[in-house]
Amino acid sequence: MSDAAARVDDTDAVARLRLIRTAGIGPVGYAQLLARFGTAAAAVEALPMLARRGGGKPPAVAAAETARAELIAVARLGARTLFLGDPDYPPLLAQLDDAPPVLAVRGDLALAGRPCVAVVGARNASALACRFARQLGYELAAAGATLVSGLARGIDTAAHVGAMPATVGVIAGGIDIVYPPENAALQAEIATCGLLVAEQPPGTEPRARHFPYRNRIIAGLAQVTLVVEAAPRSGSLITARLAGEAGREVAAVPGHPLDPRAQGCNGLIRDGATLVQSAADVMELLRPIDARMVRAPSLPFGAPPPADASDADRLRVTALLGPVPVAVDELVRQADAAPAIVQLVLLELELAGRLERHAGGRVSLAA
Repeated sequence: MSDAAARVDDTDAVARLRLIRTAGIGPVGYAQLLARFGTAAAAVEALPMLARRGGGKPPAVAAAETARAELIAVARLGARTLFLGDPDYPPLLAQLDDAPPVLAVRGDLALAGRPCVAVVGARNASALACRFARQLGYELAAAGATLVSGLARGIDTAAHVGAMPATVGVIAGGIDIVYPPENAALQAEIATCGLLVAEQPPGTEPRARHFPYRNRIIAGLAQVTLVVEAAPRSGSLITARLAGEAGREVAAVPGHPLDPRAQGCNGLIRDGATLVQSAADVMELLRPIDARMVRAPSLPFGAPPPADASDADRLRVTALLGPVPVAVDELVRQADAAPAIVQLVLLELELAGRLERHAGGRVSLAA
């Protein structure tokens, strides 16, 4: 029996997927629930109680049949389901505070364990920039690096083609959904010869809200994120920002100041990104993965659960929240409570639908 097929009969895998697919539970909440209750099954059972403590209705927990159906669908597509905490989960991606709890992967997973460079840029890229991205991908792959990108038009496509087969394609929809349509052959080739990665369930069409989630995976897999060409409000700049917030190297290719597609890259360089003009410049930034770079999760699975929060704790933490996002660290300081207690109250509020999480470890009351 293959690993993918075996997961269908794995009760822990089913319970984890039920937890992940329950509305209101994001990556941070998922990690905290596993840390507190030890197993996904115990966390699922505790959801109604936690939501009531947060002042809301119990969430609609994903059914076991739905979870099994997803595991079967992934296996039938020739892919496998990979959970955060599995031995072969990409170690750099696991460092993110909001690391994806589950991924569908198809292809050579070993590529994600090699030194990785994310190459991103404009969809309406210039011919010269596409040529540079394609050549860069080829030279990085020849030097032993893996290229990571998002299978978008323009720079992403050129970089993937140049680096084939040493390339990872991260898509915004399900593992079986092609976007954009003209990249169907390229996506199939990456799934066969490289590595295809998706966070969303099979059959999920990509929506605008999915692309920032995809971008964090691209940045999280890579030691270096390189922007080749990008307008001032490009999604590529979001990927660069996420890479910087994760403590990774950010680099950019300079462009002509009169070309709007170069303004994003020039701005990154002005703000401190490394200027890159060749694959050799990137390789200088790409150091061998040191075991010291891979930190242990801040909430290890199976950690001893913290003490329950008191009603006074809940009132104190909730009173500090408002519609404007605030850092969790600031809440801990002002609440004069243990971090575990504050995190528990926030988790209860999130499950009750009363809390929103934002980038940078910030939270606010839901509108």
